[in-house]
Amino acid sequence: MSEAALLNVVLYLPVAGMVLLALLPAGRDALVRQVSFWTMLLQLVLTVWLYLRFDPAVAGLQFETRIPWIESWGVYYHVGLDGMNVLLVLLTAFLGPLVVAGAFSAITKDVKLFYAMVFFIQFAMLGTFIAQDLFLFYVFWETMLIPMFLIIGIWGGERRIYATLKFVLYTAFGSILMLAAVIYLVYSLHATTGVVSFAFADLYRTQLPLGAQTWLLAAFALSFAIKVPMFPLHTWLPDAHVEAPTAGSVILAGVLLKMGTYGFLKLGFPLFPDATREFTPLIMTLAVVSIVYGACLALVQTDIKKIIAYSSISHLGYVMLGLASLDLLGIQGAIVQMVSHGLTSAGLFLMVGMIYERCHTRDLAAYGGLAKLLPVYSVFFMILTLASVGLPTTSGFTGEFLVLLGAFNAAWPIYQQGDGYPLVLAVAAVSGVVLGALYMLWFAQRFLFGAARVPHGPVTDLNLREKSILAAIAVAIFWLGLFPNEPMRKTELAAQQYRELVAATRAPVQAAAVSLQPEAPHPNPLPMTGERGQLQLLPPRESAR
Repeated sequence: MSEAALLNVVLYLPVAGMVLLALLPAGRDALVRQVSFWTMLLQLVLTVWLYLRFDPAVAGLQFETRIPWIESWGVYYHVGLDGMNVLLVLLTAFLGPLVVAGAFSAITKDVKLFYAMVFFIQFAMLGTFIAQDLFLFYVFWETMLIPMFLIIGIWGGERRIYATLKFVLYTAFGSILMLAAVIYLVYSLHATTGVVSFAFADLYRTQLPLGAQTWLLAAFALSFAIKVPMFPLHTWLPDAHVEAPTAGSVILAGVLLKMGTYGFLKLGFPLFPDATREFTPLIMTLAVVSIVYGACLALVQTDIKKIIAYSSISHLGYVMLGLASLDLLGIQGAIVQMVSHGLTSAGLFLMVGMIYERCHTRDLAAYGGLAKLLPVYSVFFMILTLASVGLPTTSGFTGEFLVLLGAFNAAWPIYQQGDGYPLVLAVAAVSGVVLGALYMLWFAQRFLFGAARVPHGPVTDLNLREKSILAAIAVAIFWLGLFPNEPMRKTELAAQQYRELVAATRAPVQAAAVSLQPEAPHPNPLPMTGERGQLQLLPPRESAR
């Protein structure tokens, strides 16, 4: 089997898992759990093989598949790995079996349907990351809503319907605007070049006046910023996290939020570089506000799930800051920070679920002295807490340090030219590290130390399954913190390509007026069929491998 075919096997294994679950007899919950776990584990093994085979010296796509899908529209089934998505694909596959194993005892209702939805969302998330065609990307992007809607709506808490509807309405609103922008972007490419294509590589060549880029960037950015989420579009997140089951929170924080930051990295900023540079101060300002505001909100929460939920807003603000810096280290730091946050937030939400199964409350005031009652649990909790704070040797330090270094690298030359605002933002971003240490260590102090108390009687420490889940996450955190060179080598060429794309000028020189109309309208704009003549399609490109 070729490695390109192997990537498709990785993508469609969750679909095969759904088929297997459908064939299993009703009432065999233990068998459903085992089939789900081993299917996800097989996906992880195959993904690790692709990661190891990924050549950091090769720019562009690897393990590429490009097959005509709706050829008259220029739509291709086009997937592949590059430095922008390889770590995120690995993260998604890594968390898959942990989500399944973590739900063994927590999910007792409609078990087969639950694991089918986990498979469904795993398929959609992986597809979003590896899609290289904007039509295909959008299909996977929207598909994610269905299983997450059901996971929260069926297995969530008392206010699950409210949380689910809020999540869907926020996301759907942004997606509708992005769809309109996608249609206009492809229309513009066809109008100016005669080519109909949804391929990312082709859309990167689209020339648009600054005014059109601004409106299109706004549409894409709104959809992606909701998913991150960035201030002030973050209000759906705490409700979704609090009402979601533990597995839903892990998927949401571990992978789903990265769809927004990845969207900016892969599409939002590179597609509209002139508008991106024009609004970089605003983007960096919102990123820093998210860092500080999310940390301040986490500091005053009493629900342990909300503390971690608001911390996500703060941590992903660093990702946006690194992407907006356009510094090579900052961009790579943003990618590492995405993976680091996926690991730490997933681990913390799993630990919240473990204590909730034992005590049935998330009220921080109800706990204390768990270090005496649950020593193994407390050790893992402190590892994840310190990784979230950014302690050296952990993944959190690698990501945040590189982002801040990139922000200062980008701000200092501007400061020397007389503009100190970027430097002020970089300094303000450092306060997020201090606030992060404050709320997480305050959380740990109240949770683990002091007088020993738990609601609802005595509790037992972690079992072997729970220890194995958390040990896997701890190993990944220290691997990324102690040995960041290898993953950073795999992202370096992609980070350079991103910087070059955003630094390029694609606004036509002759465009003087701000208009949303293409400069040279084509007489036959994007026909839906081939009846008016043959559309000019780009020839298939050779695979990088």
